[in-house]
Parts: sequence; structure tokens; C-alpha cells
Amino acid sequence: MREKRSKRAVWNLLAVLALTASLTGCGGQGESVEKAAVQSTPAGEKSTEDKRIVKDAFGEVEIPAKPKRVAAIYMEDYVSALGVTPVVQWYHPNWGIQEYLKLNVPKFDMTGSIEALLDASPDLIIVDGGADKARYDMYSKVAPTYRLPDEMLNDASAILKTTADLLGMPDKAESILKEYRKKVDDAKTALEKAVGTEKVAVIRLNVGEKTFTLFGINNRFIGSILYRDLGLTPPPMVKEMKEFQQIISEEMIPQIDADHIILLPSNGTWASEENKDAVQLLKSPFWKSVPAVKKGHVYQVERTHWQTGAFLANGMKIDDLLKLLVK
Repeated sequence: MREKRSKRAVWNLLAVLALTASLTGCGGQGESVEKAAVQSTPAGEKSTEDKRIVKDAFGEVEIPAKPKRVAAIYMEDYVSALGVTPVVQWYHPNWGIQEYLKLNVPKFDMTGSIEALLDASPDLIIVDGGADKARYDMYSKVAPTYRLPDEMLNDASAILKTTADLLGMPDKAESILKEYRKKVDDAKTALEKAVGTEKVAVIRLNVGEKTFTLFGINNRFIGSILYRDLGLTPPPMVKEMKEFQQIISEEMIPQIDADHIILLPSNGTWASEENKDAVQLLKSPFWKSVPAVKKGHVYQVERTHWQTGAFLANGMKIDDLLKLLVK
């Protein structure tokens, strides 16, 4: 058995109590495990030969200088891009896993027991903006936990750099980003020649509700890569959106005024049985009145890499756009 397994009962009790508090919204959340080194060692300096202090969204945390077993909760994309296999994979019963990563590791159900995370015995946990203070404190009882600062959450390149630093391989991020920037520049040139200022929208077909979601220019999955980096032109309705996304009724669909539509399902694949009823919305006269539909410029894509703004996923979006829009 792994080291510290004898303390399993204690960890389980602490974790269950913390998880209950975070899910029910009750008060009385436990304090984070106190670390004496945080009080005495300046941020960024090593407290021992194998540990160092870093500053995250909630303060300072002592982490391994060279972590070996990393749990990157909903951030598996970034550690995978750096050549590291996470010890668990984020899972949600409604949305499944990030299939595009093709990971063969245990699932960690975000809505259930923390047992899978305990069993994985991580020596570092990295989390994004989905972790509030209560959940962060819960994870910190399992292993040192780093939570991304809010100002970084919409910048995949900055997240990759930070992740690489946490893993003790900052130089690797620089080389990967250099290749990525060239890919973006080449794609931007090709897309500009192919579609010019024609308007491109990204829409999700919400299977359960049988509605549509329009992604705005500030959406972290879409806005930064399509409209900022690649320079594609958003329809006026998308450009004016303050929200990350907006649910639109059938009657509102003609207002989209897009020349090209990237369309993804909220669940499963386009061939999934569960999606058959929702797909009937694509036969409505409202949908057929959109310029992109009339021109045959609607492109059905798979959802898993389009519903995240992570690094590898963004590269896959570029590949899709080149295949679909550049003739």
C-alpha cells in the first residue's frame, strides 16, 4: 500500500465533511491545513531542496519542486500538452469526460465521492476557476493544491505557462507556445483569404431543453481563439453580447445573421440516440431562414474540444476551421 494509506479513515472523514459543506452551501467550512513554511518563506523561494512556495488565487501554498503524481481537475488538457499524464480525469454525469484527450486513467466524479482522488495519491492538485474556496480547502486536505488566479482563466497560453512552471518544466511551455503561435498565424492568413469578413457564429444545440445557445465574443471556449486570435468576424448579435453565452428561442434565430455556423450538440455525438428529437429543430422555418443555412454553410462538429478553451482543444478547433472553411 502507498504511504499514508493508514490515514485513509481520517482523510475520508475530512473530505466527506468538506464536500458536504461545499455542495449544500452550509457554513462551518474547515480551515485549510496550516503550513509553517508559508509563514516563513517568501513566495517563489524554495523552503527545502524538494519543495517551494508559490502564490495562487487564495494565497501561498507549498508544493513539490518536481511533482510526480499530478491531478489537474478539468485541466488535464494542459498537463497532457506538456507530456504529463494526470493520475485522474475530471468526470461529470451530465457531460461525461473530455473524450478528445483519450486518457486511460481513473475518473474523478465531480459530483460524488472524493475516493478516486484519494486512491490516486496525488502529490499536487491543480484546479481552475471551477473550484471555490470550500472545494479548494477540501482538495488541500488530500495534497498541496494550486488554484489559478481569476485574471488568467481566459488565457490558455498563460495557463500553459503556469502549469509548466508548477510541473518544473517552464522551458517546455515556451517551445510549445512558439509552435502554436505559428499555427495560429498561418491559420489566420488562410482563413482571411477563404472567408474574409464573412460572419461566423458558434451555436450549441441544447439536447435536453431543445433550445440553442449562442456563444459570445467573451466566451472562454470560443471568443479568444476564433475572434481574437484568428480574427474571424462575429455577427452583430454575437459582437454586442456582454454575457459569455445566451440561450435563444426559435423566433430569435433569424436575428443571428451569420454567413457560417459552427454547430455542436450539448451531449453525446451527432449520431447519439438521445439527440434525434433535438435535431428536428434544424428543420424549422426559423432555422432555415438564416443566411448560413440557406448557403449550406452549417458545419456540425463534435462537442468535447469545442466546449473547452484549453490549449490542445484550441489547436483542434483550428484544425476543424481549416478543414471546414478553407477550400
